[in-house]
Amino acid sequence: MGSVSLKIGDGTARFKRASLCSSAVNILMLFCVITTNLFALYAFTYSPEQHLNQYPHKNISLISEQVSLILKEVDSSQRKFAQMEKELLGYDSLDLSRPNLARELKLFLEHNQLPLGKDSRTGITEMVASVGHSCGKSADLLTQYMSYKVSGPCPDDWSLGQKLILRGCEPLPRRRCFAKNIPKVGLSPFPVSLWKPVSNKSVTWSGLGCKTFECLKGKKLSRDCVGCFDLVSGYEGQKYVKARGKNDFLIDDVLAMGNGGIRIGFDIGSGSGTFAARMAERNVTVITNTLNIDAPFSEFIAARGLFPLFLSLDHRFPFYDNVFDLVHASGGLDIGGKPERLEFLMFDIDRILRAGGLFWLDNFYCANDEKKWFLTRLIEKFGYKKLKWAVGEKIDSGKSEVYLSVVLQKPVRV
Repeated sequence: MGSVSLKIGDGTARFKRASLCSSAVNILMLFCVITTNLFALYAFTYSPEQHLNQYPHKNISLISEQVSLILKEVDSSQRKFAQMEKELLGYDSLDLSRPNLARELKLFLEHNQLPLGKDSRTGITEMVASVGHSCGKSADLLTQYMSYKVSGPCPDDWSLGQKLILRGCEPLPRRRCFAKNIPKVGLSPFPVSLWKPVSNKSVTWSGLGCKTFECLKGKKLSRDCVGCFDLVSGYEGQKYVKARGKNDFLIDDVLAMGNGGIRIGFDIGSGSGTFAARMAERNVTVITNTLNIDAPFSEFIAARGLFPLFLSLDHRFPFYDNVFDLVHASGGLDIGGKPERLEFLMFDIDRILRAGGLFWLDNFYCANDEKKWFLTRLIEKFGYKKLKWAVGEKIDSGKSEVYLSVVLQKPVRV
């Protein structure tokens, strides 16, 4: 069947910053260009007169052969450079002819020609599956994920799917099997569900260290989730309505800055959905971005009657431009890596936030002055209006840590 590139889908590319490798490639390309030009110059200029006079046809033939060899060498070099560029940028191909690939994966990735040929509105001639480029790097895991009985129960392998997502294989391919059913025991009607404890039997605990919510209550899963599954006795019930420090902005104060125009919002990595719950009490609909890292965040948020979005922050947000009135982000925004990685994320946040909308950065941990400096310079680049700004310290494990909280308003750009 040949090789099918995974360069398909919208926004699924994984770009890796190439520094030393790209420099080496540039030097090699420059060397090859100079060498081929010298060969060409030699072939066209260096021919002794006696040889030209005695054997004109032979010399012309020799020059033609040399030019042909040079062109072949240039073509070969270009193909090699193209392949090296693909590897550097993360464009990997998955050879569907490999015998150990799951048949379901091959079927899913097949190109399907449109029955009536080219579509006059879109210009496409075939339908292709939307799968992340980096899936090719995890072919063995992907084959394991796509190995199942068609029309039968899916394997209990959500953790395998999440592992693929965290490796950049996003979106995952669809499967033709039935996901495991979990009886949703003791679900309460909305809005009672916002603050009622969730039953242990209503979520999947496979692949997790804890098997009950009682086990999770005393754990620090992240800076934004310290006892965040305890909706009754912990601080979670007071969050956003009672401040513990100057960095803790109250939700009503922030909504007032929106002059009544806050209706829908997007929450990035803020624990167990409490921000969305507080907004729901004020008739604001919020989508919460989450992954199940060490805890069943998605199912817990859904059990509260809220909307979880199972998505990594390396994925382009699946929303149209300028649709949200508010974007709230906290420690989840600290994605690590090169500064440009955070910059790409911030531009995507700006894309989905409407003009006049609010960006609420809530208790962002500044590990050092360099990170704080970069983040503030990055914020200034977007030209947002500063409505509220606070830098404060908190004590964590006996150490003083610096946190930044801001509320910004997106300008109207023309």
